[in-house]
Amino acid sequence: MNFFVKILLFANTDWYLYNFRLALAQALRARGDEVVLVSPQGAYAPRLQELGFRWVGFPLEQHGLNPLVEISTIMRLVRLYRREKPDLVHQFTVKCVLYGSLACRMLGIRAVVNSVTGLGYVFMESKGARRWLRGIIILFYRLVLRRTRVIFQNPDDKAIFLENRLVDPARVALIRGSGVDIQRFAPSPEPDGMPVVILPARLLWDKGVGEFVAAARRLRAEGLRARFALVGDSDNNNPASVHVPQLQAWEKEGVIEWWGWKENMEDVYAQASIICLPSYREGLSKTLIEAAACGRPMVASNVPGCRDVVRHGENGLLGPPRDVFPLAEALRTLIGNPDMRYKMGICSRKIAQEEFSTGLIVSQTLSIYSCTSA
Repeated sequence: MNFFVKILLFANTDWYLYNFRLALAQALRARGDEVVLVSPQGAYAPRLQELGFRWVGFPLEQHGLNPLVEISTIMRLVRLYRREKPDLVHQFTVKCVLYGSLACRMLGIRAVVNSVTGLGYVFMESKGARRWLRGIIILFYRLVLRRTRVIFQNPDDKAIFLENRLVDPARVALIRGSGVDIQRFAPSPEPDGMPVVILPARLLWDKGVGEFVAAARRLRAEGLRARFALVGDSDNNNPASVHVPQLQAWEKEGVIEWWGWKENMEDVYAQASIICLPSYREGLSKTLIEAAACGRPMVASNVPGCRDVVRHGENGLLGPPRDVFPLAEALRTLIGNPDMRYKMGICSRKIAQEEFSTGLIVSQTLSIYSCTSA
């Protein structure tokens, strides 16, 4: 088993490192490794530093396409990795995986782990600019990934990369998500009163926000007594963002409530009767895992990253993506059946404990590190 002195974790936001990989960083530090966290500057970097971690800021344009800027970014990353001299690098999210792997290859860093946390928005559609960009990214993946260990969060993404020969089959692993703190996200009784259906996510069209609103409008027009809430912020850096004026218009119409960004998501789940995520595709939905840990029934799309958490008829209901009518029907079923919600909630908690606890996911990740050649 290898023992690494310095391990560098690189992600596209400090928010991601804090909310998704903090437990991993803490486990590495606890076993004696030096941990360096790298990301663009944000509100969460000071929190990481307050916890005693060394954080290094690295500016990164999330969706930049200017070749000169992107080449400059790669060279800055090469200089950073050369300066830090990590024994192992673990990279998360598309641009960090691509640029970081190339930097490691240029410097001869052999202990490289990449987490494919989702296919990215360019894989969601294949029209116009996204079509040629998708082709470039596929070529880039093929160039830089084959000598690295690659972790996938769902079997569908893994299959796509294997079918396209983007990775070495001997160097891939499936680890489902980043885990959930089952002590923090704990079950609570469903609140009294009118059922509350919540969609908690970045407010993007490809999260199924439009379909959720349309289903809520349909059910309210039928006289169904329930509240529908969106929890999250608009993301101006993402071309699929639902913009604030649209959110405000829906709220003014009275079809949904918009609660905005919430820090303490465990409190949000406690206010919910049903969690809904009609997403078009996920890597592995942390929202659904957290909701499961809180013992909530769920309605989601039958797509990768959602169906890995929601088991149809057991802890929730699945339906086709981009289709309002089956979504409304599933919500109608659960809203009208509190006994079903209760039984599904118990099943959700059991699934979270047995399959998605932070301790289990961190242990699986450390096992990948142990068989990665330095």
